[in-house]
Order: sequence, then C-alpha cells, then structure tokens
Amino acid sequence: MSSIKNLWGKFKKFSGRYIVMLIVVSIVLDIIIETFARHSLIKSSIFILGHPLVALCNISLIFAVMSLAMLFKKRCFATAMLSILWLALGVANGVILINRMTPLTTKDFDNLKDGWSIIGNYFSTKTVIIVIVSVVAVVLMGILAYRKSPRMSQKPDYRKVTATIAIAIISCVTLITGGMKLGALDTFFYNLAYAYADNGVPYCFVITAVKSGVDKPSDYSKERITGIFRNNELGKNKTYEPGTDDNTDVAKKPNVIFLQLESFIDPTLVKSVKFNKDPMPNYRKLMKEYSSGYLTVPACGAGTANVEFEVMTGMSVKNFGPGEYPYKTILKKNTVECAPYDMKQLGYSTHAVHNHRGAFYYRNKVFANMGFDTFTCLEYMNNVVKTPKNWAKDQILTEQITDAMKSTKGEDYIYTISVQGHGRYPTEQLIENPEIEVTKANTEEQKWAYEYYANQVYEMDKFVKELTDTLSEYDEDVVLVMYGDHLPALDMTEEEMKNGSLYQTQYIVWDNFGMTSENKDLMAYQLNADVMKRLGISVGLMNKFHQDNSYSDKYLDDMKALTYDMLYGERYIYGGKNPFKPTDLKMGVKNIKIKEVVQVGEKYYIKGENFTEYSKISLDGEALKTVYLSPTLLQLNEEVDPEDASRMKVSQVEKNKEILSTTE
Repeated sequence: MSSIKNLWGKFKKFSGRYIVMLIVVSIVLDIIIETFARHSLIKSSIFILGHPLVALCNISLIFAVMSLAMLFKKRCFATAMLSILWLALGVANGVILINRMTPLTTKDFDNLKDGWSIIGNYFSTKTVIIVIVSVVAVVLMGILAYRKSPRMSQKPDYRKVTATIAIAIISCVTLITGGMKLGALDTFFYNLAYAYADNGVPYCFVITAVKSGVDKPSDYSKERITGIFRNNELGKNKTYEPGTDDNTDVAKKPNVIFLQLESFIDPTLVKSVKFNKDPMPNYRKLMKEYSSGYLTVPACGAGTANVEFEVMTGMSVKNFGPGEYPYKTILKKNTVECAPYDMKQLGYSTHAVHNHRGAFYYRNKVFANMGFDTFTCLEYMNNVVKTPKNWAKDQILTEQITDAMKSTKGEDYIYTISVQGHGRYPTEQLIENPEIEVTKANTEEQKWAYEYYANQVYEMDKFVKELTDTLSEYDEDVVLVMYGDHLPALDMTEEEMKNGSLYQTQYIVWDNFGMTSENKDLMAYQLNADVMKRLGISVGLMNKFHQDNSYSDKYLDDMKALTYDMLYGERYIYGGKNPFKPTDLKMGVKNIKIKEVVQVGEKYYIKGENFTEYSKISLDGEALKTVYLSPTLLQLNEEVDPEDASRMKVSQVEKNKEILSTTE
C-alpha cells in the first residue's frame, strides 16, 4: 500500500499541475471547436451541458492528443502547437460550414488540390492573400516562439511520460467505447452533418480518418452472397457473368441521357423566401407532363461525385466511410460494374460530359474504371460563357450532348454533369436588373444570396427547355433523365423546406417517343434501375437486384453485402474474378488534329482542328508557352530548336497543369 502511495506521490509531483492545465486547455478547446461548428457560443454550451458523456469523450480525445506535448523539453511550445492544430480544425470546419452544408472530414484533405483550383470561385483575391499572409505570419511566429520558449531544466523522464500518455489514451479509448455501447456515440453516420451535431466535432473527425471502405458483413460467405438472388436470376452456380446472364434482346433501345444539374432545386420550396415570378417554369411544366418525383440524394450542399456514384453504380455511399468519396479511394485503382459497363452489353457507346475541369474528383482516370468510352470536359469545349462567380454556364451542354450522339452510328448512353448552379452564393447584390427578384427574405444577405441562386436556376431552366426542344427534333429515340444533385449551400434547415427534407431534389424522365408517365419517389441508387425497368432493360447485376429485391426485408443489408463483395471481397457473385477491365478512355469526342507546323519569322504556328483555350503546344511531354488564336490556330510563345519543331504536338492542359491528352 505504501509503495502505491509513494508512486502516486511521485506522479503528482512529476505531472500534476501540468496535467490539470492540459485538462483545462482541452475543455476550452472543445468549447471553441463546437462554437465554430454551430456558429454560436450559446448553442455549443447547450450541446456540451446537455450531453455530458459525449462532451467528456470529445474532451478526453483532445486531451489524449495534447498529452503528447510531455514528450518535448519545450513543453509550453509543444502545447501551444498542438492547441493551434485543434483550433485550426475548429476554424476550418466553421468556414467550410459557411460555404457548404457538410462538415470538414479527413477525406477533404484528399481534395486540397481540387479545392485550391476553385478557391477563386469562393473567395476574393484579397481574402486569399490575407489568408496566405496570415499563415506565413503564424509560421514565422511559431519559429520565433520556438526559439524564445523556455526549455525544461531536466530531460523528461520518458518512462513516466510514456506511462502518462498511455493512461490518457487508454482512458480515452475506454470512454469512447463505453459511449458507443451506451448509445451516446454513433458508430454509423447516415447523415454526416447530423452526426457532427450529435457526437461532437473531434470524435467525428477522427472517425472519418480511421473508417473507410465498406465493412465486411459478419456473415460474409459465398452462400450469403449468391443466396441474395433467386435461381432464375443468375447463371451457373448462382454467379453473374456480364452479357451471358443478361437478356440483350431488347425491343426498344433509345439513346439514354442522364443530366445531373448542379445544386438544382425548386427555390419556391423554401418557406422564408418569395420571388417575383417562377424561377423554373419549364422544369415545372415537364414535371407535370412526364414521369417525375422526389429523388433522395446522399449529399447536401456539396458532394456531387457521390451522387454520380450512386446513380451509376446502384450502390449507396452511406455504406462507405463517413465523408468518403469512392472516386478518390477504391475507384482510383479498381473497376466497378455500373451503368456504362451494363449499357455496353447492349451495344451502346458510352460518354461522359462535364463543363468543369476534367481532373476534378479524378474523373479523367476514374471514368475509365466505370466503362466510359469518351469524356468531354471543359478543356475540350469552345465558346464557354461563365457566371459572375466564374462557373461555366450550362447552355454549352446542348451542343456537347448532341456532338456525343452524332459521334457514333448506334445508340448512346451519356452521363452529363452540369456546374452552373454551384456556390458560393454572394451576400451582396451581384446581378443588375435580374429576371428573378427576391420579394421576401429574412435578411439582406439572404435576399442577395437567393436572388443570385434563383437567377442561375432560371438560366439552367432555360437550358433544359433548349435541350428538350433540340432532342424533340432528333431523328432517334431519346430518354432524358434530369435531376438536381443536391440542395445548394444556402444554410437551409428542414423546418424551412416545404417538403421537410434537405436531401430531396426532383427528377424527370423525359422522352421523345411517348413513354407512359409514372410518378414515384426514389433513392438516387434506385434511379438507373427504375428507368431501365421502364425501358424493359434488366442488364446488369445491380439493376437486377434493385428491380427484383427492393421490397425485400433484407434489401439494404443485401445491397451492402453485394457492394462489399463486388469491390472489396472475394467477388463470389462473379465466380471469384473481376470481369470488368478499364476502358481506353478518349478525352473529347472530337479529334484534335495537327495539319501543319508553320514558321513565320521567328515564330512557330500550328494549324489544325478543334483547338480550345486549354490547347498547348508541347514537346516531349512538356507544355510550352502557347497563345490560343482560334480553334484552328495556335502560336508558340517561346523558342525551340528548329530541329525539334517537327516533333511538336498539341496537348490539352487543365488548370493545375495536368496534361489530359496529347495528339498522336
């Protein structure tokens, strides 16, 4: 007993006051982090006091990290640096929640390159400069603080330090495990924004770091996977062989176009805002005349790529790690069965169209693993008109869609992703003499934000009419599926929405040959299978699953199990192999050609076809300084050896200097 007392006495003498200080710092940091997340000290205080166990778990997590400062002789400096990291998390999360409706996750750090490329669309140049200067100032102050900070007179006793840190970590793990078992902490985040609000920022942020992919089902086996389907649904041994186990003798094979409209919803669904006239008259008219309904999407305020993923694969991103983008994880290295691969079984050519950067979300690589033949992105488009916030307007897409259809002789599957409705939405007047005016709003800032947004919707609505008018005259059968990818980042609440949801947009199944109208509400991962069923098409494993099993009691569990097996497991459903190979993805449907290299004085010019503002003269894989003169003429703006001139090519180079394609 006396030995225990002596040990405890030494421990108190060694670290007692410092540990108390760390506990106080951890509590203060948690309050600050939650205040930034809720943009209110009162709301954060109510949360912490109303959920003591959750708060204790978050504080213990912060404390466990802060205890690492004891490893350093400059303890005060280390404490300050770790505190700054936690504060940076809180500030970054707060800023992100101002610009979108989903919180910061560790997966966002995979998006830093993409985020930097569009930072000018969200913040002014002045703001960006201030942030950069501030970061540099903090780094310099950190260096100065390190030099001036006091150093412990004695080297830390690493045995005692290690024991203290171990106790902090074990206590943290014990508390969090207990919180999970008691139901105070969620282990599955169906809604990321709600999870952060209910479980606290530190806990949720760490969970997004340690959890990714799809969890292996506890009863995972060949029998479990193949038992999902009935005997007559699959081929030999209850496995699926693409093409062989499909009915490819389809009576009607129209061109199929999916149009995913960026942040497109009905603005009149927001109770607190009124407009001088309908912002989307054409879309509303089509909803009455054709099949339509609400579409429940997995994103709110951001997350376009995850909506694409659900629609094309028939899989739910809720089964992946919190905040995960499969485009940035599993699909960068693996193929996945999805709509383009399925449609190829029927002889369709497959195209993707997007009026934004081709490398955003790694689409220029991922689309090869999703079965696309071509991908036409912003870098392959001419005459692009921009919004006041520098996003490409959607009017360009009518031409791009028809070009894709005309590029082949047979039927086409085209997945189109628009960008015009993208935020950030300004809180001051930006559009003079707008078509759509806000006549009622809670605040001046809300008025201008919604007025800007509604006018983008109005222009997107006009694009929808132009597209449907064009396709109405097309001499082939066409099905056009249109829907918004998610709600705009306008700080909406469920109480403000007339439909009571932040995760519902509206879809339309338009056609030019007289399909029967059928209205129903769908999940994003059901949309493709439902449209295919209306066309009499059952090609594809997930199509068969959704068409035949949506009323099963095990529907969601079976979908998760199939997702695991197809992407991470033994692929029992395919007989133990992956039957899908990456396509040879062609960038753009129009061939970029060099006809002639001409020297005029000391300048070189390249004559050719289908050049754009993103076309650069290149030599041995390196883009050279180029002046775009026209779709048929480029000027070289630097010197090259005359002997090398004949080897010059033309590359399409995106904003971050990545070469997307080069002429042969």
